[in-house]
Amino acid sequence: MTPFHFTQGKLPLLVSIPHAGTLLTPEVEQGLSEAASGLPDTDWHIPLLFDFVRDLGASVLIGRYSRFVIDLNRPPDNQPLYTSATTGLFPETLFDGTPTFAPGKTPTAAQRQHYLDAIWHPYHQQIQQELARIKAEFGYALLFDAHSIASVIPRLFDGRLPDLNIGTNDGASCSAAVSAGLQAVCEQQSDYSWVINGRFKGGYITRAYGRPEQAQQAVQLELAQCNYMDETPPFTWRQERAMQLQKTLKPLIHALLEQGAESVRL
Repeated sequence: MTPFHFTQGKLPLLVSIPHAGTLLTPEVEQGLSEAASGLPDTDWHIPLLFDFVRDLGASVLIGRYSRFVIDLNRPPDNQPLYTSATTGLFPETLFDGTPTFAPGKTPTAAQRQHYLDAIWHPYHQQIQQELARIKAEFGYALLFDAHSIASVIPRLFDGRLPDLNIGTNDGASCSAAVSAGLQAVCEQQSDYSWVINGRFKGGYITRAYGRPEQAQQAVQLELAQCNYMDETPPFTWRQERAMQLQKTLKPLIHALLEQGAESVRL
């Protein structure tokens, strides 16, 4: 079973969705704590929310396995990305600090090495291959890493999270023009609060593949889930909210495409 879904597009854009997967290995499924059994930290419905990018012609890569098996947006050496509270390559706790696994039920080191080899590396090899293909065809490549999270998680951030959380690794993962284009879209709308490089500056994918000096731009978007779904089980999709949110998401994608191309011409 392949660890991801991939659709090749016709634009210089790859949309990565690493945290929407819900597949579990037998040992992870048997070992999850009661609190984790409903997969609460999943990026629910993100492939559906961003399905419009397929019609635009973007390539789309979606992880199939739950982040409780292995987190595709963490470095393979499991070094922390933030100095504040976070979760690792193999999450031992939920975002709220609750244990992911029942006592004594954590997967073994050998099992986790297999997850790294069979799930994490293939996903990242696909990112690398597709970005290389795009650059060979267009002369530059754009990567949009799509995420979501509950709007209130006291362990991770104070108060309510802004609706749109854009991460560019403090400006290192994309050009200033790309960042300015995304900021302009945010400023031109009044429906959603937003921040650039706030609590979420971009995970491993954004940081590893954002190389604007090599004509390779990467941006992460972390969405507050309340804007398109219910944040409590069963995490129901809310069509009207989602359609409203897409009115802002689509211009963000277009701004990335436009400014990404412009950055090469400058």
